[in-house]
Parts: sequence; structure tokens; C-alpha cells
Amino acid sequence: MLSDVFLFFPDGFMEYDLWECDFSSPELKDIEFSYSKHFNKVEYVKFSSSVGKFVGYNKHGIYNAERFNNDTTKMAQWRAQKESYCKHNIGNHYSAILSKKVEPSLVTLRSVTPPGGKHTHMLMCSVYDFYPKHISVKWLRDGKVTTSDVTSTEELADGDWYYQIHSHLEFTPRSGEKISCVVEHISLSDALIKDWDPSLPESERNKIAIGASGLILGLILSLAGFIYYKRKMKGRILVPTN
Repeated sequence: MLSDVFLFFPDGFMEYDLWECDFSSPELKDIEFSYSKHFNKVEYVKFSSSVGKFVGYNKHGIYNAERFNNDTTKMAQWRAQKESYCKHNIGNHYSAILSKKVEPSLVTLRSVTPPGGKHTHMLMCSVYDFYPKHISVKWLRDGKVTTSDVTSTEELADGDWYYQIHSHLEFTPRSGEKISCVVEHISLSDALIKDWDPSLPESERNKIAIGASGLILGLILSLAGFIYYKRKMKGRILVPTN
């Protein structure tokens, strides 16, 4: 549905006009145009392309409907709004929004705790910030698609036109095997492949990274202390003692 609202506030009261184009198919064969007038949230007169004339819903609305319907020139313009207003604006919205394609901004692959059962390990592949909604997330084990022990969420709306999805693979590791997460989306020219590195558990990789960072920081501080000591010694005058 495409809609525009025009607000007026005469003497502290709210009056607004609502223009709407309702449709349910991308071919735009079932468009219905409607225009309605409201006073303090009460709709009192409406034109729709399916009826072809104005209809009033209270005394004031009936009076205006008769007045509008008797103006043959204006009525011809209202009946043409389905083509001139709806199809024109919907076409712009399709090109600007409905046909928009956005590549996933982030794809992560990490180890998570399995829920318990016949397998000892679980991987989670997460895909973020893509549009439109439909997406394919597959798992490869040594280059072959696997569907057993795979569960996925639905495409989850972020509330800002974009979506995310999370797929899980439960497995028991095999020596030397390669596991990959494959993402296919209309915005991607080629499938996006994320390989799992089983060389170390994620917790161990994190510990190593933290330890390496601490070592580098220690070396930097030691070097800074040594440079400070050397500069201080250069500024001192040694006095011989008996």
C-alpha cells in the first residue's frame, strides 16, 4: 500500500486528507485508488476507483459527496488518479525501495555449545543486514552439501528494512575435514563462503590473542622505560668520590 497524508489544523481541530493506492501483486493489475477526508480522526467522505464516485458517511460527508459527484470535470480527474497518481508513484517506489538489493554486511562462523545429544560440537553461521528477505544458507562438509543435523531460524526483521538469519550445524569432528558455510543472496554475484578453522577452539584462540596483546604491551612499556632511563642518565654529571 502506498499512502500520503495531508494535515490541516483550522482553529485547533485536525483535518486531513488521505491518498491511498492498495495493491497486492508486483504486476500492479489489482490497484485500487482511494481518497478520503477526515475530521478529528472521523472519515466523513471517500472516493474509491472501484466505486467510481464519492460516498458520504455523515450529514456533512453526504453533502460534500453530492457536491463533488456533480462536478463532471473534477470527477473525470478523480477517476484518472489510478493511472496518473498510483502507477506513477508506485513505479518510483519500486525502483527506489522494493527493488533495492543490499549485500550482507557481516557473515560470522563460530563455535557454540551444543544442546546435547549424539554430537559433540555445534557451529553457528550468522548473516546480518541483507535485503530483500529471501536468502539461502547451506553447509558444506568436504565440499558436499549436508542437510542432516542442520537447523535455521527464519529471516528475522531488524525493523530497519534489513534482515538477519542464523543457521546451526551439529556435528562430530572428522580428522582433516573442511566445513564451510555458504551464503547465496540476490545481491551477491557469487556465493559467499565462510570456512571454519578447527585448528584451535575459539576460547583458546581468544586466550592466545589476549596473551599476545599483553606481551606486546609489556615490551612497549619496557622499551619506553629504558629510553627514559638513558635520557635521564645523559643529563646527570658524575662527581668522583674519595
